[in-house]
Amino acid sequence: MHRPASARRRFIAASFVDAIGNGIYVPLTMLFVHHLTGQSLTAIGTGLTIAGLGALAAMPAVGALIDRHGGKRVYIGALALRAVSFALYPLATTYPAFLAVALAVAVAMWASAPSQQSLIGDMAQGAERDRLLAWNRSLRNGGMGFGALAAAAMLALGSGGYLAAALVLAVAFAAAAVLVTFIHVQAGGPRRRPADTSGGYRTVLADRRYRRLTLANFLIGFGYTAQAIAMPVFLTRDADLPDTMAGIVFAVNTALIAGLGVPVGRLMARFRRGRGAALGTAVFALSFAAFAFLPAFDGTAAVIAVLAVAVVYTAGELVHSAPAESLAVHAAPDHLRGRYLSAYQLSWSLCRTLAPMLLGLLLDAGTWQLWAALAAAVLIGGAILLHTDRAPTRPAPQREPVPTTARTTGPYAP
Repeated sequence: MHRPASARRRFIAASFVDAIGNGIYVPLTMLFVHHLTGQSLTAIGTGLTIAGLGALAAMPAVGALIDRHGGKRVYIGALALRAVSFALYPLATTYPAFLAVALAVAVAMWASAPSQQSLIGDMAQGAERDRLLAWNRSLRNGGMGFGALAAAAMLALGSGGYLAAALVLAVAFAAAAVLVTFIHVQAGGPRRRPADTSGGYRTVLADRRYRRLTLANFLIGFGYTAQAIAMPVFLTRDADLPDTMAGIVFAVNTALIAGLGVPVGRLMARFRRGRGAALGTAVFALSFAAFAFLPAFDGTAAVIAVLAVAVVYTAGELVHSAPAESLAVHAAPDHLRGRYLSAYQLSWSLCRTLAPMLLGLLLDAGTWQLWAALAAAVLIGGAILLHTDRAPTRPAPQREPVPTTARTTGPYAP
């Protein structure tokens, strides 16, 4: 019992440090790169887009690496790559050097999610796996908030704050990599023979049920991206609220998810995962409908209304995220978990790549079109999840018999 508990503590510590690093970097990406490399904002924006597309193209290879070497090793590699990249950022003063470092950071960031989830799958099963996933979600939000505060403190140092941020990021990701190195994974978990990966991505693509999960995740992902991309514009331009309101909404969202993620995750574990996630999409849709009516309020009433709707939006995120992520991890068979989770992560990445353009078009269309489209997207995603929940379990793949002691819970266990 001692070793698994120690592994969980190290994983939680590494996940928190990882999230702090993301919290420092993500909100300041453009300014961070501009001050460290001296490149123009246009050049940086183009370079980051190229790096993001390169990271998307690398995801299939990431999945294959996870299946061959295990989530732990790939996660360590992703953390170490980010540590080295941020240490090199101050030296990337030429455009080719900037592109190389930006690509390395993007690949490492996109590779972290599936490798981290695969590591959780190797560390635990059943209810314990769900608890680790819930802790990971809460730590991501808490660490992001703490990292944003740390970034603000470093920026108070002036131009030297950006160099300090680069050094802190390098140390943080290196420390997280060291912590993961000492995580003990049970012998029955990650050991996979190369022959076990027969079929590869053909098996993933042939899995009709997982294709539905990935499509649902792609549609519902637009509801998550709206907070960072569309909501600040809508609140200031259409609802005529002060610029600080978007930051307050983000803070409320982050605090509630960090504080309630674990207990809500435990509550949702009592329900079938597909139904629980679909319920979250219904709450999401309710919040989007309410956002469309916010321009009708003004003054203090508008502030109260925004905060109330933000709480409903966060409730949708809490109710959906726990069973949805758990469903994606449990639905991935152990011998191809890396490929399955990389395909699932690819739906997030593609959504985030397309969201700025699509949400921008909807914002320009009027004050309610954005929210109507988002509500439709998440409800369609929820309907797909319900259909997936009712679908029969797929037949086990034909392969040589395995001793019963080595079998794990079925990939679509409720």
